[in-house]
Amino acid sequence: MNSAAKEIFTRSKLPASLLYDRRFLFNRELSWLEFNRRVLAEARNQANPLLERLKFLSIFSTNLDEFFMIRVSGLKEQIVENVTELSPDGMSPAEQIREIRNVLRPMLAEQISALHDDILPKLADAGITINAYESLSPTEKHQLNDYFMRNVFPVVTPQAVDASHPFPYISNLSLNLGVILEPVEVKLKHLSQEPRFARIKLPPNVPRLIPINEEKTKFAMLGEVIKANAHELFAGMKMLECHLFRVTRDADIEIREDEAGDLLRTMEAELHRRRFRFPIRLEISSSMPEEMSRYLASSIGLTEQDVYRINGFLNIADMMLLYSQERLDLKDKPISPTVPSILREKKSVFDAIKQQDILLHHPYTSYNTVTDFINAAAEDEDVQAIKICLYRTGKDSPIVKALMHASQEGKQVTALVELKARFDEENNIEWAKRLENEGVHVIYGMKRLKTHSKVALVVRREENGLKRYVHIATGNYNPTTSRIYTDLGLLTCDEEIGADASDLFNFLTGYSQQTEYRQLLVAPVNMREKILSLIKREAEHKSNGKDARIIIKANSLTDVEIINELYKASEIGVNITLLIRGICMLKPDIAEISENIKVISIVGRFLEHSRILYFANGGDDEVYFGSADLMQRNLNRRVEVIVPLRDTQLRQYIKEEILGSYLQDNSNAKVLLNNGNYEKIMPLNDEIFNAQQHFATQ
Repeated sequence: MNSAAKEIFTRSKLPASLLYDRRFLFNRELSWLEFNRRVLAEARNQANPLLERLKFLSIFSTNLDEFFMIRVSGLKEQIVENVTELSPDGMSPAEQIREIRNVLRPMLAEQISALHDDILPKLADAGITINAYESLSPTEKHQLNDYFMRNVFPVVTPQAVDASHPFPYISNLSLNLGVILEPVEVKLKHLSQEPRFARIKLPPNVPRLIPINEEKTKFAMLGEVIKANAHELFAGMKMLECHLFRVTRDADIEIREDEAGDLLRTMEAELHRRRFRFPIRLEISSSMPEEMSRYLASSIGLTEQDVYRINGFLNIADMMLLYSQERLDLKDKPISPTVPSILREKKSVFDAIKQQDILLHHPYTSYNTVTDFINAAAEDEDVQAIKICLYRTGKDSPIVKALMHASQEGKQVTALVELKARFDEENNIEWAKRLENEGVHVIYGMKRLKTHSKVALVVRREENGLKRYVHIATGNYNPTTSRIYTDLGLLTCDEEIGADASDLFNFLTGYSQQTEYRQLLVAPVNMREKILSLIKREAEHKSNGKDARIIIKANSLTDVEIINELYKASEIGVNITLLIRGICMLKPDIAEISENIKVISIVGRFLEHSRILYFANGGDDEVYFGSADLMQRNLNRRVEVIVPLRDTQLRQYIKEEILGSYLQDNSNAKVLLNNGNYEKIMPLNDEIFNAQQHFATQ
C-alpha cells in the first residue's frame, strides 16, 4: 500500500475494533427480521397475483419457524447456560430476545391482517373460499362429519391429563387442539366431576384444508371439523373450551465430531433426539382464555414471554394447499428457460465446453444444462471419473440417479454428501446409503467443517491425455429449487481451474493439506485473505487516482473483519454497492466512514441466491462468483469455493448485464437506511424496471 493510502488509514475514524459497538454494526437477528419484513411486503404488494401473495405469507411463516428453531433457541440456550458474551453489536442474549418479541408482534398482526382482510376476501371473489364450519349447510356439515369418521377418527388419539396421565409431549411444529371437558353426568365412580384438560393432535397425514365441493375450490379447516366432532372422541363429556396451539422446539444439531466414530450413525441418533429438544415458542389462538394459556405454557416449560397470540390461522404455511389450484390467472406467468446457443449447436457438451467457457444463469437458463452435463458424463465411455459435492439435492434427484448409473457403467464416482446440511439431514442420509449401495465412493463431509461448495469434476480420456471438465456454481445440485432460486454456474475446462478442482477433492476426500490454489478461492484455506486483499487493493487504486469500484452481491454480510475493511475503503472514497438480500450488519451512511457505501436488498418472485464479487481493479475488471456468503461461518467453518471469471466477455456480461440490471431495479429493490429500516427505491419518470422480469424475458 502506498504512503497516501497508509496516511488515510492512519487517520481513520474507525475504532481499533468494531466489536460491541452499536455505532458501526446492526444486530444480526434484528437485521434478519427486517429481511422477513420485506418478504411480508411482497405478500402485501397488490401488484403480485393473489396466490403468489399467499405464497409469500407462507414463506414468511416458514422462515420464522426456522428462525426460532435455530437462532432464538441459541439465544435461550445461552441464557440457560449463563453465557455473558455479547453479540457483535453489543447486545446480551436476553436483550436480543426482548427486542425480537417487540419487533415481531406487530409484524405478525400485519401478516394476519394481510391474510384475513385482503387476500382471503379477494380469493373468495375469485371463487376460492375457506369456510367456517358453522357457516356451512346441513348437507355440507354431514359430508364433513362423514369425512371425519372415515379419515380422521381412526388416526386421532385424544390424550387426557390427570394424576395417571401426565401432560403429553408436544412435538415440534405440530398443530394441536387444547380442550377443557367435564362429564355430562358421572357414570364411572373413578372419574372426577372437575373440568379437565385434554390434547388432540391434528394428524399430520390429513390435509389441514378439506375440500367440500367436487371442484375443490371450497374448503373447511381440519381443526374446526375435529372440534365439531369432538363428542365422538369424548363420549359422555361436555366440551367447555377448544382452542388451537402450536409449539416450536430447538432444532439445532451440534455434533461432537471428535467423539463420533461413525458420523452416519451419530447423525441418525441426533436426528432422533432432535424431536425431543427443548421448547422455544408457544403459539395460541387469540380466543384461548388466559388461564388455559398459562397452564399450557407452564406445562410445556415456557413463560408468558414465549407465548404468541395469533388472531387468525395458526399455521399459514398449511394454506399452500391452495397454491396447487390450476389458476394461472392467480399466479405469476411461467417463464421459458433457455439453453446457451453453444450447447444447442454442439452434439457433445464436452465439445461445447472445449470451445468456450459457458455461463449459466438459473432459473433463466434451463437447469437441464447441468443435469445433461452429469448425464453425459455418466454415459460417455471416455469419462473415467466423476467427483461432486452434494449439499441439498431434493427428494427425487436426477443428478444422484445419474451418479448411480455412472457407477454401474464402471466409472469411478465420488460423492461428498454433506450430512450436516440443516433440515436436509435425513434426505442426505438416505441418498448416501443408496449411492453406497451402487458402488459410489461416499464421503460424509469433513470433521469440524461443513462442505457447502458447489463443484463437480469430470475426468475424460481424450487424444492428448486426460482432460478435466468442471462445473462450479452458487446454488445446490437441486433441479427443484433451481426453478425458484437465482444462481450462477460455470462450465469450463480451464486447465488451472481443473487442477484446482482435483486438489480440492483430494483435500475433501483424503489427508491433503492443500494451502495454495492457482485460481480458486477456497474457504477456510485462502478465501478470507484473498477477499480482504481485493478490498484493500481497490482502496490503494483509489488513493493512486485509478478506477476503484466494488460491487458485492450476497445473501448475508455479517463478518466483522470484512465489514471493517469495507469501511476503510469507503473512507478513502471507494464507491461500494452491496446487494445483500438478507442479513446486513454493516451500517451505511455513517458520516465520513460509510458515506460511499450503498446497501440494496432485492426480494421478488425468485429468491436471490447468487454470490458475486466485482472489483474495478484500476480498469482491469475482476469478477468472481461462488458458494460463500460473507459470514464468519462461511469463511472459517465451511468448505466454500469461489471461482474467478477468466473470460473477458463473461466478465463484461456479469458486470453490465447482470449486476447492471440489479442496480437499475426500482421494482423489487429497497435501500438500507442508517437506522436499519429499508426504503423503497422510487422510480424516475415513472419508468419501472424489474431485474428479474428483465432476465425472464430476454
